Amino acid sequence: MFTGIIETLASVTELKKEQENIHISLKSEITNELKIDQSVAHNGVCLTVVAIDNDEYTVTAIKETIDKSNIGTLKIGDEVNLERAMKLGDRLDGHIVQGHVDQTGVCKGIKDEGGSTVFTFEYDSELNNITIEKGSVTVNGVSLTVVNSKRNEFSVAIIPYTLEHTVFKHFEVGTKVNLEFDVIGKYVARLQEFRS
Repeated sequence: MFTGIIETLASVTELKKEQENIHISLKSEITNELKIDQSVAHNGVCLTVVAIDNDEYTVTAIKETIDKSNIGTLKIGDEVNLERAMKLGDRLDGHIVQGHVDQTGVCKGIKDEGGSTVFTFEYDSELNNITIEKGSVTVNGVSLTVVNSKRNEFSVAIIPYTLEHTVFKHFEVGTKVNLEFDVIGKYVARLQEFRS
C-alpha cells in the first residue's frame, strides 16, 4: 500500500531481458535503506527488490506488468519516481494507492498557469476506468487531484515542488504514463456493471 507521495527519484543503470521478464537495475539515494523482498513503487508500479549491490538495486518486471505499464519503455539513464510502502501508523498524506497500474495514458497537453502547471492526459475509456472532478488519480505514482474530468481524459494541476522533484519535469506532449485510478471509484464502477 502506498500514498502517492514520491520520496525520491532513481535512475535506470541497466536493463536485462530474460524470457518475458525485464530485470531493471537502478541507482538511488535510498538504496542503502532497501532490503531484498521489499516492495517499492517505480512510476507507480509496485516491484520487488531482488538484489542490492552497493548503491544500486534490481527489480524484476513480468510480462503482465510490462503489458499494462510504461515500464517496458524505460531506457538506461531514465529517471523514475520512487515510493516505499507505507508504514502502519503513518499519516496518509496522499491517497490510497495500491501500486497496481490499471492502464497507460498519454500526455495530451501542458499549460503553464502562472504558479502551477496543468497536465492533460488521455486514456482508453473502453477499459471502464473513470475519473471525477476533485477525485484522486495516480500518474506515474504521483497521487493527484483531478481538476477537469471527461470520459477519456482528465487534467491535474502540479505545484512547482512536485514538478521539480518528480519525473513530471520530463513530460512532454506524447509522453506515455502509468495510471492508477481511485480504488473506491473502481469498486463503484464494477458494481454498476453488475446492475446493468
